[in-house]
Amino acid sequence: EHRAAREAAALFDESSFAKIEVSGAGAASFLERLCDNRVARDVGAITYTQMLNRRGGIECDFTVTRVEQEVFQIVTGTAFGNHDLGWIRGHVPDDGSVRVSDMTARWACFGLWGPRARDVLGPLTPDPLDFPYMRMRELTVADVPVRAMRVTFVGELGWELYCPTEYGAGLWRALWDAGQAHGLRAGGYRAIDSLRLEKGYRVWGADITPDETPGEAGLGFCVS
Repeated sequence: EHRAAREAAALFDESSFAKIEVSGAGAASFLERLCDNRVARDVGAITYTQMLNRRGGIECDFTVTRVEQEVFQIVTGTAFGNHDLGWIRGHVPDDGSVRVSDMTARWACFGLWGPRARDVLGPLTPDPLDFPYMRMRELTVADVPVRAMRVTFVGELGWELYCPTEYGAGLWRALWDAGQAHGLRAGGYRAIDSLRLEKGYRVWGADITPDETPGEAGLGFCVS
């Protein structure tokens, strides 16, 4: 699986990753206050960021995507969903300007990564795949509405492809069938772990904790 992601392409089911939606008229300013990086950017921008405690320690570590002007999607690790959701909800203002929702069960997510990933995805969509790293675009993939995020947790070319859960099985089959000519393999979380270790990507709770600051964790580039 690790070798396929490096040399061809691998397809990972990441549907268990926690997805948190923060919305409302005050969502942008709320997230700007909680995050150490600048997340209130243009629609379609994806930002890697942390949320810090009063000591500057890392309480949360995830990506934030501005889906609409007043809608942001946070994606965090499976094991950290409740923790991160609780941290965010614990800081929500009481004026009704911010809504926080757990959207994990509503979205299936597949990571398609590897040097042949574009060859697999391209024929399945009429939409251009020319958007750059750390950007999001709405696509139609094999007649499935997809929120495609040009991000990677394994260090290879590719996308995280989100669709409503009811379309998940169909999207997986379409990607799987299209990938057979390109050496596509199904990958698991242990392959993700070995690939991200090779790339130097951190995991909250193991590599980084509330006791380390971004500077100590080598994540000073995230602090705006």
